[in-house]
Amino acid sequence: MVSLETPVCEFDKPIVDFSLPGVDGEIWTPEKARGEKGLLVMFICNHCPYVKAIRDRLVRDTRELMDYGINSVAIMSNDPAEYEEDSFENMKKVAEEFGFPFPYLLDETQEVARAYGAVCTPDFFGYNADLKLQYRGRLDASRKEAAPEDVRRDLFEAMKEVALTGKGPAEQIPSMGCSIKWKSAD
Repeated sequence: MVSLETPVCEFDKPIVDFSLPGVDGEIWTPEKARGEKGLLVMFICNHCPYVKAIRDRLVRDTRELMDYGINSVAIMSNDPAEYEEDSFENMKKVAEEFGFPFPYLLDETQEVARAYGAVCTPDFFGYNADLKLQYRGRLDASRKEAAPEDVRRDLFEAMKEVALTGKGPAEQIPSMGCSIKWKSAD
């Protein structure tokens, strides 16, 4: 397993459009998923220990962000042929088990992850009401194990700031996680 860190936020970079199937049977786009004050696009998967350590916090924070007009969407871009735990059927099970309050989408071609420049799971892209990038940092200090309950909620605080001001914090700590499992070129 390769651990990677996300690059620095490219402030005001426009959102990358997508149209992806969700575990709910719907086709989702940024326009359909967005909230009044913005959209959080998360690249996650089922098998990564970094994601497993924070799933409950993802649910908590994305639920609370809805109160600020920020909606969220999660995209799974790993190659499920190599990682059965990341299959569409298992995505449905995980979304139901954890009560995901956001659409969980499959990026089967991996084109969306490439277009975003996603490098790891979890990888967060926080957009304002104009769908301009304002956050590319971590959820909190968690790594392969959840950090203590009282740690700073970096993602939540940043996206709350985006909702209230339209701008993300100048200082952002990169997210860290498992590399995206790219399909091998045949």
